[in-house]
Amino acid sequence: MLARRNVPARAPAALVLAALLAASGCAGRDDDASAGRTERSPSATTPHGYVAGAQEAAEEQSRLLLADPETGDTRVLDLITGETHDLAPTPGASGLSADGRFAFLAAADGTRVIDTGAWTVDHGDHVHYYRAAVRDVGRIPGGPGARVRSDTAVTAVTDAAGRAAVLDRTAMETGRPGTARALPGTYSAPVVPYEEHFVALAGEDDRAEAVVLDRDGRRVAAPGVVCESPRGDAVTRRGVVFGCADGALLVSAADGRFTAERIPYGDAVPAAERATAFHHRAGSDTLTAPAGERAVWVLDVTDRSWTRVETGPVLAANTAGEGAPLMVLAADGSLHGYDIATGQRTARTKTLLSGRAAGHTAAPLIEVDRSRAYVNDPVGKRVFEIDYNDGLRIARTFDLDITPALMKETGR
Repeated sequence: MLARRNVPARAPAALVLAALLAASGCAGRDDDASAGRTERSPSATTPHGYVAGAQEAAEEQSRLLLADPETGDTRVLDLITGETHDLAPTPGASGLSADGRFAFLAAADGTRVIDTGAWTVDHGDHVHYYRAAVRDVGRIPGGPGARVRSDTAVTAVTDAAGRAAVLDRTAMETGRPGTARALPGTYSAPVVPYEEHFVALAGEDDRAEAVVLDRDGRRVAAPGVVCESPRGDAVTRRGVVFGCADGALLVSAADGRFTAERIPYGDAVPAAERATAFHHRAGSDTLTAPAGERAVWVLDVTDRSWTRVETGPVLAANTAGEGAPLMVLAADGSLHGYDIATGQRTARTKTLLSGRAAGHTAAPLIEVDRSRAYVNDPVGKRVFEIDYNDGLRIARTFDLDITPALMKETGR
């Protein structure tokens, strides 16, 4: 059902019990984050970071959630062991998002939640990596067009009509979807959990105002900035980014105070060349987005600057940021690397794609983590692992028994 080619780039890591990490400098801390809210042993000898039912590991336990919108076939590919986990089909799957652990498949009867069993907890001065069994959590409200955004405590679902509902993410960690609680009002973009609040765009699409809500949905701040025709969003270390007609809007927080600032393109950009869907490595402040059909936008949120890289016809783009190349999947199915500062192409692979799948509307994707990128080939029923620090070397090829038109990485 699955084959690996080439030399494995990620050898299976030995799984380390939490007790081993107690001696690595983590002992004595009791802060939680997402995993820490799961069941914990009351024993005074319980190691720091202990999570019932999970194993702690020495490195990221990356996995891919893969789905075929046509058949509903759904799989989890473990990138450490190379094994696949079969899941019940998801008929009518029309979209996929993920929050680092949970994957959310939008379908006609709601949004299916899958615990991929891999996640990372960042305590700032140290990090914990966990792996557990893959399991089906259930369904939450949403359906086609639903956009799901999470932090460590809550999950917000914004439907196609702009109505938002909030769920307790910690309930999902115990295998239950929990009860959805509706937020008042409607919104022009996804409601995004951020800094123990929600960041949202309220009002009509042509004049959506940035607002900050408390966890009950009450407006507690309005930074006074408008985003015209919002499309696309991302959460970075610097704040929440929304794509707007004139560039981007960044909402950030410091010392409990929320501010909003524009990051304009500089020159007028035709509607067809706007950045409307952002892609980036989780934790990175460098965002990418198609700039029409023949170029890619790179938004450096730290520097508040846009760079347009002329690439020719593009199917997908992404970057790990921080000096990594811009990766662009070209129309012929080959993967190209570009130096973002100069715009020069630095590497190119052979053609990776077998062709465009008839009937599949999902475009090929590039998922990126700290050391590898993953490119799906729906027609060829495979996923390529790319070492982007080694001239876009193809490190592994995973052959599958489904058409992986939808793909998201977790464990980060």
